[in-house]
Amino acid sequence: MEWSEDASAAIGKVPFFVRSRVRKKVEAEARKSGSNKVSIAHLHSAQARYLGNMEAEVKGYQVDNCFGPSGCPNRIGDDDGLAARIEEHLNALDLKRFLQTKVKGPLKMHHEFRISISDCPNGCSRPQIVDVGLLGASPPSITDEPCSQCNSCVDSCREEAVTLTARGPVIDFNKCLYCGHCHRDCPTNTLVAGKHGYRILLGGKLGRHPQLGLQLPGIFSAKQALTVIKECLKLFMAQFQGKERFGDILNRVGYDNLSTK
Repeated sequence: MEWSEDASAAIGKVPFFVRSRVRKKVEAEARKSGSNKVSIAHLHSAQARYLGNMEAEVKGYQVDNCFGPSGCPNRIGDDDGLAARIEEHLNALDLKRFLQTKVKGPLKMHHEFRISISDCPNGCSRPQIVDVGLLGASPPSITDEPCSQCNSCVDSCREEAVTLTARGPVIDFNKCLYCGHCHRDCPTNTLVAGKHGYRILLGGKLGRHPQLGLQLPGIFSAKQALTVIKECLKLFMAQFQGKERFGDILNRVGYDNLSTK
């Protein structure tokens, strides 16, 4: 749907973690009034309705994804329907009802458990600042195929993690972000994908005491990532005291209390 210039500017000021939800509500408001173009009046009307009845909009969780599934060239591998399976598990937990038993007063968006999936290290969906963040990862593996010394792997690496020697490429895994570009650009298959999976970040949050998510060691398959998320939710529901983000809980009880096997 078309948006007026002032309405577009206003929606850009809405916090990113609710922006897509607010956009849908505003467009619904415009359609309800019989308009095929969103005006600032539609935005203000939807905003008043939204803020006045926020608890009705809260579903207990948020699962955000980047643009990878729609065809982003940086996307790493196939997520095997991971986002849908995460939502299916979250729905089964009925987190909204759980939060209502723990939170004093009406629920708000910041009470929701947040999961973000980014299909590459660019992190467009901001997985570093949510309860559980997933970053697509594809570490390179060096094969026995002869290297043509074309330098493509070196040129493609923005982290300067690849060095080309007379015997072929050498990877500095302390610098590598597992973006997959080096083995994707290798014409001789000297570099290939070691595996496709995710790096997992836990406990990121904004607010008065922001922190970045702590990365778990290793690369996790989609199946393993879902298992980790289930364990995170189990710990969250066992320890939540009504005013905490998941990062606060991890800081309080320790990361060792979380099973990631």
